[in-house]
Amino acid sequence: QLQLVESGGGLVQPGDSLRLSCTASGRAFRGHSLAWFRQTPGKEREFVSGISFSGNTFYGDFMKGRFTISRDNSKNTLYLQMDSLRPEDTGVYYCAARDGVWSHHVSEYDSWGQGTQVTVSS
Repeated sequence: QLQLVESGGGLVQPGDSLRLSCTASGRAFRGHSLAWFRQTPGKEREFVSGISFSGNTFYGDFMKGRFTISRDNSKNTLYLQMDSLRPEDTGVYYCAARDGVWSHHVSEYDSWGQGTQVTVSS
């Protein structure tokens, strides 16, 4: 398992941008598939975006075009660039890792960060 630490959340206005980061400890980072999930009160944790160990990217339908996921294996870091933020994007954002093929299922990830709060409000 990797140890994951997210950062970059905050309070922004609608239309603003944020970049989340997730730094991992462990030498196996390069071989892991990674993902961002988010959770809002009263809802289940939902898939936001994922990136395979080979660099292929995947997005939830309502994120596509506004969010960009990327990874820097030399820095053991995962990123999520979020543009044109909306109030409904508010939630706690978690990064997750799994050793192997990418998945959008929460249950298939065995490493999780503590989460970072994103609040979009005017």
